[in-house]
Amino acid sequence: MNASSYPCPLPDGSSADEYALVFDRGLPQRLLIIPALFDEGHRLRRLCVDVMRRLGGSGIDSILPDLPGSNESTADLATLSLADWTSAARTAAGYFGATHVLALRGGGLVAALGLPGWHYGPVKGASLLRTMIRARVLSSREAGREESGEGLLIEAQEHGIELAGYRLGAAMVQQLQAAQPAENLTEIDQELLGGSPLWLRAEPDADAAQADALAAYLTMAIRK
Repeated sequence: MNASSYPCPLPDGSSADEYALVFDRGLPQRLLIIPALFDEGHRLRRLCVDVMRRLGGSGIDSILPDLPGSNESTADLATLSLADWTSAARTAAGYFGATHVLALRGGGLVAALGLPGWHYGPVKGASLLRTMIRARVLSSREAGREESGEGLLIEAQEHGIELAGYRLGAAMVQQLQAAQPAENLTEIDQELLGGSPLWLRAEPDADAAQADALAAYLTMAIRK
């Protein structure tokens, strides 16, 4: 497994090299993994890496790209929209020659790439946004401030907002509100993996049994 990069298009027409973690031996079957969005991406990153290692052992290459404005990226998240992330995912798929795609959670909102694949833990953009707003309301209440979820959403749609340490522009919020998971992907239910979802745990965690189950399923599905 190695660090790589891909030329990611930016809203101003320029491009930037964004980080990608790759398991690449030039194999014919190549899975692009679109990470979960925002804080859920941190909670599920270890699962992604563990699955990539297992797929590599089964003779399947895999790629885990950073979306601009996330993880190691230096792009300004506040200037980006969901459409920019879709463009980044499409560029990464082409650059690395992906044959299949796996989207995790909100990653499915930017996974309309025309590739066969799967969606683990699909979530609507509006639901993801509500969860983040709810967390901010609770955090503000603990700090002695009262904020309204409805009021925050109106503010966010007009002016952008900071949620869970992420500064989202108005375009990102508006597109999240309307975004639906890519329709062509097969849903992977949590029951297949067993245990509790890693994105619901208090801290980023690992679960070898879940990684085993997900990698085994993907290996069989890719080779059908």
